[in-house]
Order: sequence, then structure tokens, then C-alpha cells
Amino acid sequence: MEVKNLKDEALKIHRDNIGKIEIMSKLDIKDSSDLSLVYTPGVGDVCKAIVKNPGEMNRLTARGNMVGVVTDGTAVLGLGDIGPMAAMPVMEGKCMLFKKFAGIDAFPICLDSRDVDEIVHIVKALQPTFAGINLEDISAPRCFEIEARLKQELNIPVFHDDQHGTAIVVLAALINALKLVGKNRNLARIVINGAGAAGISIADLLLEAGFSDITLVSLEGVVRKGENWLNAGQMRIAERTNLRSVGGTLGDVIADADVFIGVSGPAALKAAHLKKMAKDPVVFALANPIPEIYPEEALAAGAAIVGTGRSDYPNQVNNLLAFPGIFRGVLDAGATDITVDMKIAAANAIAQMISKKQLAPDYIIPDALNQDVSVAVAKAVADTANKTEKKQAEKSSVS
Repeated sequence: MEVKNLKDEALKIHRDNIGKIEIMSKLDIKDSSDLSLVYTPGVGDVCKAIVKNPGEMNRLTARGNMVGVVTDGTAVLGLGDIGPMAAMPVMEGKCMLFKKFAGIDAFPICLDSRDVDEIVHIVKALQPTFAGINLEDISAPRCFEIEARLKQELNIPVFHDDQHGTAIVVLAALINALKLVGKNRNLARIVINGAGAAGISIADLLLEAGFSDITLVSLEGVVRKGENWLNAGQMRIAERTNLRSVGGTLGDVIADADVFIGVSGPAALKAAHLKKMAKDPVVFALANPIPEIYPEEALAAGAAIVGTGRSDYPNQVNNLLAFPGIFRGVLDAGATDITVDMKIAAANAIAQMISKKQLAPDYIIPDALNQDVSVAVAKAVADTANKTEKKQAEKSSVS
């Protein structure tokens, strides 16, 4: 499909189909006997079974395989604050991906509210309908508080994909990239350009995975303890990053860096910046649609490996590699939370999809459309969840 026709074609298929998703019945109603089973009076006995044992809910209804995709439309991919109504096409697409890659029934929930308390209240009230909640395209710093409160107050998994999905795939790509360039995660110096939801979550997960030398850069400057412009999330991550306590801008911290991770905006990384980095630098320029630096320019300036968020270049860092398998895994395991250990297990599973022999500078991450990835991620997440549950059970029995 030619780019010039993409807009018209996208509008046409959405208009012709009145959107992209629909609800379909698993059972047919051919006669009164069928009606008696799926509706009254037979359904009454199913309701009574749930009253007697609420744990049966996920086995007797669609809830056990149902995820709510929740947004307020304030940070929609590449479009920014376009509101909940205009966000619906993106949420529909997300639901399609859940179904295609993990067999999960997902439903878009676009909320006409920006109030943290109200959003938390609404999502909590939806808990009887969904076995998991995927938060999507909610702006920072409110997204941090919304997720934290929902994780604390709900007994179903809650996952903000813009934060954690991105972080998981970045970790997977970085594991393989460092293998190729022969660098140790404990020693690698990493600069993250962008200190919003994605940047902070990437830093958090990398720290948990054994990386230690990380510095974040925001539009306002380098994230450092004591800066008066830091928001709550930046203040928290400042306590664990920027080991040399350097201030200033990207140019002040890029020298001798082994890795640049961009979750910021177009053309933020210059060739001059890259030439100051350590030998064989790794560059993940993930801004979409225009990256922090185009791969051609980065490679010409000395980058050993380049990844972007675009599908028309090698090494696409795409959340699609993470979220379907993660939710499939937690739903299969009956987990009530998505832990750090599960996220690291998911990243390792993604990285291991590429064998040592297959690894190459233009092949450090699986193709986003590789459906085997979600299967591997689901197994890794479910196994981790089951091990955690077993350890907790053993601890409880001892105490």
C-alpha cells in the first residue's frame, strides 16, 4: 500500500465496517431449548453457582478471558491529547491485537474524565466485568498514580502498557544488543532521553534487571536530585539514577555512554552527540513517527546497532511483542498482579526467541507479527506466577 493512499484507505475500512471489532456469540440459539439454556430459566442456576462460589465467575462467564482497555485519550500514540472519542480507533486496534495474538477478548473503555479519583473509581467499579485492566495512552504523571492506586485496590492484574510494555521490549532488545557488542549490563552506561511514563519505567525495569548506570534527560534538563522542576515520578527515579550527579542537557551526559534510549521526540540525537559515545554504541531511537535520529544517520556516525519504533526499519521495538503474552500468562495462571519478576521473565523470553547464531546488528528483536512470541511470553509469565504462588504458599505453611 502506498503511503499517499494510507489515509484514504484507513478511513474507508473503518467507515465501511463501522469500526474494527464486534461481539460474537460462542453458542447459537436455534430453538426454545437453546434459549432456556443460555438465558432464562437455565441461566438462573449459573447465577446461583456464582453466588455460592464467586471463584466460578471466571469459569462460567466470559470474564475469565476478558480485559478492559482503558484510556482517557490524553496521550494517544504520536497524536497527544486528542480526547477519549478520538482515541477509540486506537483502543479498537489494541483490542484486535489482544484477540489476534493471545486469543483474549478485550473491550475498549474510553473515559470522558481526567480526574484521577474519578478514573480510579470507575475502573474499580468495572472489576466484576474484567479479569484484567490494560491502561492505555494516559498522560504522565497521572498515569503513575492511577496505576499505583488500581494495583493496590483491585485484585486483578493492572498494566499500563505505555510504561511497562515499552520497558519490557527495550530490555529484551538491550539484552541481545549487549551480547553482540560484548558489553556487560553491570558496566554499561545508559542515557534515556525522555523522562515521562515510558522513560521512567524503562529506567525502573533496567535497574531491577541489573543495570546500574542510568541517566535520564527531560525537556527541562538532566534528571538530578534537587532540581526544582522534577515531578513526583522524576523525583523518585532521581534517587536511583545519574550516579555522577551531572546537570545540564543531553550533550552534557552523552559522552562515553554505551547506550542511548530515546522516548522523546524527533531529531533529539545528533550525529555529533553519537560520535562522543563509547565504542560500538547502541541506539534505540523510539520516537514515532520521526525518531530521535534516523538509522542511516546513526550508523554513519558510528552506531553499532540501531533500533526504532518503526516497522519500515530493522529492530522494531514494538509493545506488541509483550502485552498479549503477558496478559495471556497472568490469565492462565489466575494471577492477581503483574510483578517485576514477570516483566523480566517476559523480556528474557522475547530475547531468547533469537538464537545466538541468528543474532545480528539488524536482528536483535523478533518481528512484531511473530505469533510464537506471545506463546513464549505467556509461558514465561505463567511459570513465574506459579512459582511465586508456590513460594508464598510454602511461606504461609511454615509461619
